[in-house]
Amino acid sequence: MTQGPAFTVICCRPDPADPEPQDPEGGADGSGRPGRRDDDRVSRAALSEVLHACAGNPVHYVGRRPGKQIDQLLTGRPNLRLLVVGDDADLAVVVLRLLRTERLALIEVAYASPRRRTPVTDLWDLPRGTAAVELARSGEVDLVPLVRDDVGGVLVGAGYLSPVTGTVYVDEHRVLRGTAQRIKVEPDRDKGLAVTVTRRRFAGIGRRPRTILGRAVQIGTAATTVVSDGIPYPRPMDRWTFYKHTEPLRLVRGLVLPDPAVEEAAVDAGG
Repeated sequence: MTQGPAFTVICCRPDPADPEPQDPEGGADGSGRPGRRDDDRVSRAALSEVLHACAGNPVHYVGRRPGKQIDQLLTGRPNLRLLVVGDDADLAVVVLRLLRTERLALIEVAYASPRRRTPVTDLWDLPRGTAAVELARSGEVDLVPLVRDDVGGVLVGAGYLSPVTGTVYVDEHRVLRGTAQRIKVEPDRDKGLAVTVTRRRFAGIGRRPRTILGRAVQIGTAATTVVSDGIPYPRPMDRWTFYKHTEPLRLVRGLVLPDPAVEEAAVDAGG
């Protein structure tokens, strides 16, 4: 990395310094019970903690699901490191802009979910909150597979089609002909993507979920709902394809490197 700020922050939320919406007296619905506004307040507090930990690095507030307006933040000096603050869908749209501007090979991407676990944090063992900021500051980069779809999007965490009635192929192998309760797709380091077929079970009887690895999955089905990184596609779809992109994502993961002293001790112990 070049000299200068350790990373640039793309915050996919409003500025926490802006005034909070007023909550009705006695709770979000006047009932005295916690409500949506209370959850928002907790989220804003968690976001403030993350951004406070980013002190000394430039922060850009771009709102949820940013588009082309962030392209200017992705150009300039090479070997830029970004910290995306938001949820999996926000990370996906930032990565999509890197893909569209041909910057995947030039920019390192760190990710901070302010509080909640997400499919991306679980998949790649990423910390959350302020620990994610520390990782962004000094973590090592790992080249992880990036999954695309045939409608111009990317998948960084998990995609779902539910229900599915039709045919599913993973590469050249047919893995479903009939009905499934759900098809789940996520990136996989070995092959590119992992496809899990979950059939309906009754009283614990029936086929257990089955996971198949491959480079692409093609799904032909009766019109169904597609959810990618938590965002439903605007209309039902009867065909959908996910496939491994030719370039990886440069994800900051904080890889644990071997301790030379430990390795040397192990060699000595082995004679």
